[in-house]
Amino acid sequence: MTDLLERAGGETKRVARGGLANMLGSALAGGTGVAVTWIVARSLGAEQAGAFFAATAAFVLVGGLAKLGTQTGLVYWPARLRATGRDDLLGTCLRTGLTPVLVASVLLGAAMWVAAPAIARITAHEAAHVVGAHTTGLRVLAVFLPLQAMTDALLTATRGYRAMRPTVLLDRILRSGLQLLLLATAAVVFQQLELPWVALAWVAPYLPVTVLAAYALKKVYRAGESPRKAEQRALRRDFWKFTGPRALASVAQLALQRVDVLLVAALGGLAAAAVYAVAGRFVVLVQFANQGISQSVQPRLAEALATGDRRAANHLYQTATGWLVLVAWPICLLVIHLAPFYLRLFGAGYAAGATVVRVLAAAMLVATGCGMVDMVLAMAGRTSWNLANVLVALVVTIGLDLLLIPRYGALGAAVGLACAMIANNLLPLIQVGRALGLHPFGPGTRAAASLSLGCFGVLPLIGLAGLALSIPAFLTGVWLFRRHLALDAFRPSSRRTPARQPSSRQPSSRSNP
Repeated sequence: MTDLLERAGGETKRVARGGLANMLGSALAGGTGVAVTWIVARSLGAEQAGAFFAATAAFVLVGGLAKLGTQTGLVYWPARLRATGRDDLLGTCLRTGLTPVLVASVLLGAAMWVAAPAIARITAHEAAHVVGAHTTGLRVLAVFLPLQAMTDALLTATRGYRAMRPTVLLDRILRSGLQLLLLATAAVVFQQLELPWVALAWVAPYLPVTVLAAYALKKVYRAGESPRKAEQRALRRDFWKFTGPRALASVAQLALQRVDVLLVAALGGLAAAAVYAVAGRFVVLVQFANQGISQSVQPRLAEALATGDRRAANHLYQTATGWLVLVAWPICLLVIHLAPFYLRLFGAGYAAGATVVRVLAAAMLVATGCGMVDMVLAMAGRTSWNLANVLVALVVTIGLDLLLIPRYGALGAAVGLACAMIANNLLPLIQVGRALGLHPFGPGTRAAASLSLGCFGVLPLIGLAGLALSIPAFLTGVWLFRRHLALDAFRPSSRRTPARQPSSRQPSSRSNP
């Protein structure tokens, strides 16, 4: 293991730098997301808040469809082309991925505008007085849908060049910060907020962020020699052969995360949808932590798998999973213990969601313990497997939602999502283990899980004294096990040469494509 850490030390340090910046940005975005939810829950009535959460769920779901799965392809292919010395095809790769996203997002934005009244009637059928405002809010979001899709696609492309800063600065900090600023200003200026204005304040930041994301991609992109047309055609074919299954999988993945809010609104009412959305807000915080680490690992993992270096890939996977567990498990365990207090912050009517929080938090422990396993499967080129897994999970959540929501409301949706999350992580975990020989259970993962369970699972059972001791005990344990957790990678290096290694290897890779 020592030899492996020495060999992979440079890559781990670069992942740590990008991952730390991404995690800090993700923590800020998650915090502002909780604050935005608090403003919406406090400023709008339960029914209008439920309509807003249903509208944003539809917006994210349709935007995910517009991105056509390029969130993976625009990282996988630039990383693979650079690792194999085919830099001349990078321009073709970007055009192949970005142009269809622009066209699809415009068409789907128009479709969402037309369908807005029908969506509003379905999700607000028990609150007819909200339908008009709900329709207007959906149409406001529809106008900005192309900007949302292009922002994500452009920033994904920058990550294919190992540039994490644009994602952190533009998406995590600028967009989420502007959303909070605009909503807080509106809440202060106006005595009572209306749903359409809340939707506009939430979505307007996509305009400046899209422009800046395009500029960021222009900065990292360098035009090379013009490739032969036959090579361009082959790349386009291979790009969409790889990305096609991922397009369906990404939509199914987003549906897995968002369709439950729409189903609760349609089957249980807008008030129940508001409770469910607020109760599950911490899940978004954990997902941001997952994204912060996985987006940094993704291009390097793709390069390692492209060159057949399974030991490096396994080291990256295990190290990143240890970091994810170290961040996510304390949040989930604290939320389990403090659910009633956490929910009261949003208003007295939301305290009924405590059981919902505990069910989702328990499922997140399993999901994060598997690491970013679906991304590992995709970076290995098994996008069809990834699609099958997500479809199974989607069938599980929709089937259980239809069965349980009419009787149990938000709790039924939580049970459906929890079962789907477990299925969507255990299935690919078995697949990457059997097909690729990779698994996330390295010394860092075991140390992080043990520390989290002991400090935040067991100690709070003692009472306030145990809860007060949990943080210092956890920090002490992290220090003692810092080598197992590979935390030395976060220390600043006194030498600058390791950061330049990727570019110094490219000439030799070109000579041996």
